[in-house]
Amino acid sequence: MSASFQEMWADLRPIGRDARTGGYRRFAWTGADADCRAWFRDQARARGLAFEVDRNGNQWAWLGDPAAGDAVVTGSHLDSVPDGGAFDGPLGVVSAFAALDELARRGATPRRPVAVVNFGDEEGARFGLACAGSRLTAGRLTPERAAELRDADGISLPQAMERAGYDPAAIGPDDERLARVGVFVELHVEQGRFLADTESPVGVASAIWPHGRWRFDFRGEANHAGTTRVEDRRDPMLAYAATVLAARERAAAAGALATFGKLAVEPNGVNAIPSLVRAWLDSRAPDEPTLAEVVEGIERAAREHGIDVDVTRESFTPVVEFAHGPREEIVRLLAERRPYDVPVLPTGAGHDAGILAARVPTAMLFVRNPTGVSHSPAEHAREDDCAAGVEALADVLEGLACR
Repeated sequence: MSASFQEMWADLRPIGRDARTGGYRRFAWTGADADCRAWFRDQARARGLAFEVDRNGNQWAWLGDPAAGDAVVTGSHLDSVPDGGAFDGPLGVVSAFAALDELARRGATPRRPVAVVNFGDEEGARFGLACAGSRLTAGRLTPERAAELRDADGISLPQAMERAGYDPAAIGPDDERLARVGVFVELHVEQGRFLADTESPVGVASAIWPHGRWRFDFRGEANHAGTTRVEDRRDPMLAYAATVLAARERAAAAGALATFGKLAVEPNGVNAIPSLVRAWLDSRAPDEPTLAEVVEGIERAAREHGIDVDVTRESFTPVVEFAHGPREEIVRLLAERRPYDVPVLPTGAGHDAGILAARVPTAMLFVRNPTGVSHSPAEHAREDDCAAGVEALADVLEGLACR
C-alpha cells in the first residue's frame, strides 16, 4: 500500500462517521459533505492540480489543460447511504489520486489531460434520487425536476445547494464539459462476491443491470388500535406487509432483485391504525423486460387487499452495456502486467459511470470485497487488494493517457 493512499485514507476516514454505528452519514450538501469536499480540494491543490467546481457542484482536479479535450477522467463519489461503509465511492476517489502519484513515481508523462472527479449526491440518500450530480451534467435530470426534490425536512435540492454556498441557478446539462472527456474510468469496491471466489483482486465491468425506484402509497383509514373491530379496519400496513412478501416471491422467480428498504407511516402511533404507509421499492434485473414484469407483478399484488394504492416511479436507469472498445483495451492493458486473470463481470449496482455512458465512453474497475457486503459498516476491502486496485488504475491511466 502506497504511503499516499494510507495518508489520504486516514484523513478521509473519520469524516461523517457515526460513533454509535460505525457507519457513514455523508449526505449531500451537509456539513460532512462539505468536509469531504474540502478534503478533495486540498488533495488537488497539494498535487498542483487545477481545481474547479462545475455548474452542478461536481468537483474536478486537472492534470494538464482542461480545455484541450479528449481527457482521461477517473474518480467516483464521496457521499454515502445512511450508515454506509467506508469504501463505496471513496475508494475510487482516493485510488484516483494515488494512481496519479504512481504515474509521477514512474515518470510517466500524460499526452492527454487527466482529471479526478468527485460527483455529488451519487447515493441519493438525502433527496431520494441517485446520481444527481452526474444526471444533471448528462441531461438525465432537468433543473425543473431537481427543484422538486426534497429531503425529509422539506428542504429542496436547490435550497440545500444555496445554503452550502453554491449557485442553484446554474444547474443543468453541461455539454461543453462532457465534450472535453474522451473516456471515464471509475474504480469501485465490488458490491458482491464474484471476485471473492477467485484469485483476482481486480475485475472489469461488463454491464450494469437496469434498475429503478418506485414509491408505493398505501392509503387506509386511521383509527383506534384498541377499539376498532378487525372487520371494520382499513389497515394499509397489512397491504404493505403482504406486498413485501410478494416482492420477494416475484423477484426470486424471475432471477431479479426487489427490496423495500425505506418506510414512512402516518400518523405513526403505536396505538393507532395507520392512515398512510409510504414505502419505497428498489428493483433490479438482468434485462428491462424482466424488470418491468417484476415491478408490474408487485404493483398488482399491492392492489389485492382492498386498500387504495398509488405507485410513482421516482427514477429509472436502463441497462448499461459498457463500451466494448475501452473495456477491451483496459482488459488488454491489465493483462500485460497481471499475474492473474482479469474477470469481466456485470453488476446490479448503479454508478455515475452508468449515467455518463450514454454521453461519453465509460468503463469500470472493481476491487475485490472479501465478504461481498456493501452499504453497511461491514463493507471492506483488504489493503493488498486496494493496492492492487491502485496499480491497475495507474496502468490503465498510463496506457490510455501516456502512450
